[in-house]
Formats: sequence, C-alpha cells, structure tokens
Amino acid sequence: MNMRIYIIIPAYNEAKYLKSTLDSLINQTYLPTRICVVDDNSIDSTPDIIQEFTKEYDFITSVKTKSENQHLPGSKVVQSFLHGLRNLDSNFDLICKFDADLIFPPEYLETIVKAFRSNPKLGMAGGFCYIQDGENWVLENLTGPDHIRGALKCYRKSCYDQIGGLIPAMGWDTLDELLSQYYNWEILTIPELKVKHLKPTGQNYHGKSRFNQGKAFYQIRYRWLLTLLASAKLSVRRKSGRYFINCLLGFLRAFFRGDPFLITKEQGKYIRKLRWEGIYNTYLKSKKD
Repeated sequence: MNMRIYIIIPAYNEAKYLKSTLDSLINQTYLPTRICVVDDNSIDSTPDIIQEFTKEYDFITSVKTKSENQHLPGSKVVQSFLHGLRNLDSNFDLICKFDADLIFPPEYLETIVKAFRSNPKLGMAGGFCYIQDGENWVLENLTGPDHIRGALKCYRKSCYDQIGGLIPAMGWDTLDELLSQYYNWEILTIPELKVKHLKPTGQNYHGKSRFNQGKAFYQIRYRWLLTLLASAKLSVRRKSGRYFINCLLGFLRAFFRGDPFLITKEQGKYIRKLRWEGIYNTYLKSKKD
C-alpha cells in the first residue's frame, strides 16, 4: 500500500537555497503526494522560485503568511508550518516539516516510508544533517542518534495527532519526541540518510532569542538540576559559556514571571524520568568505554 506523504516547507528569504531543496524532492525515488511551500513574507526572490515550481508541478502548492521579520527559534517556523497545514486536507499518512535549505539524497523518502511500513509503532523518523567544511561535508554538531533535527521531521499522522501537533515555542523539536514516547511511540534516526544542510542551525537567530532555551526548559518542567545539566551540555556543543548563562537566566525569568507550562504535570514527570534515565545510561556507557 502506498503511503501518502505531505511535506510543508516554511520559507523566509530562502532564494539562495530553496531551488536546491525542491529539486532534491522532485527527484526522489518515492515522490511525495503534496509539497506546500509557505512563503513567510519574503522580500527576496523566494516567491518567484516558488512560482516556477508550482507552474511545472501540480503536486507543489504555496500559501503566504506574515510573521515578525526576525528568526525567533521555534515560534516563527512552527507558525508557518501550522499555517501550511491548515491549508491542506488531512488525507495523508505521513506529514513532514522540512526546512528550505536542505538537499535530500534521492532515496530519502523511500527509506523513510520503508521504516514506517515495517514498524507500526514508529511515530517519527528522520536522517542526519551535514554541513559543509571546506570541500567536505561533516556531521552537524547538533545532530545525534537519539534526536531528529527539527529541520527534517517526518511524523506518522496518528502520532502527530496524539501529541497535539507542534507547539510554536523554542524546544518544540525536543518536546514532540518526548511526548511521542509518553504515548508509546518510537523515534528513529537513520544515519545513512545524509542530508546536506546548506545554512547551519542558528545562523540567523535574533538576539532576543538568547533566553528562550532556558524558558523552554522551564515550560517543559525540567526543574533546576536537569536544566543545569541540559544547559551545560548545549553550551559545550556550541562552545559558548555565555549560552549556559543565558539558559539559566531564561529559566529564572520564566520562573519569576510564572510563564505557562506547555505540558501537564504527569507528562512533565514522565519526561524528567526519561531524561534522567538517558543521563544515567550515558554515564554507564562512558564508564565502560
């Protein structure tokens, strides 16, 4: 049985990369059923590129939206994705949120479909992001075997519906995985699916976003000690001590303002348990090595 794949691509001033992304998708060995490009008030030639593809391919459509002219992690891109989803029907098996600066290998969607077909409990899947380093493509430092990058998420429809869709806040691409596991769905990363990420993550993040990661930790009920460890891990990956401080300041600000939580107490308890188990298992592995 064929699986119907809908792909939504939020795009804001992506003229430099969008054609490469769409070219890689129309040349898949397993074609998507629909591709919807959401033009978020672009002021470059992004709309012209979209029009070229929508004229030539009837399964590619576009919609327009307008949000703030700045790249606030989570909010802007997810709002665009949700706008695109509202403009599509629900007759799909898999829904994908892809960034507009990726080049997918030809067998990407075919491999993803095989994974979902073979495992009815698989809730979401994705490949690995690579960035250019001179003449070579190297694994992007935020990529790992236990996390699907927000740039290339693919969800089974029933999983997406059960987790309540995507939440327009920083950390959405971790929260969706945690909630999927809460509802007993499985997560799969596929290392052999090497996707070229043309614009490294965080390249255009706006300065106002610097406290948002700590706020996200608070809103998904991490509490203090888990926030400290998670912030330290991210700051090491980003090679930035200031990032660690900003995470803690963001957590404090959210705490004293009484910002609303994004999940229930029960979900928060489960997520903390899952995170602590992961930390413990990592520690045991390091001791063995």
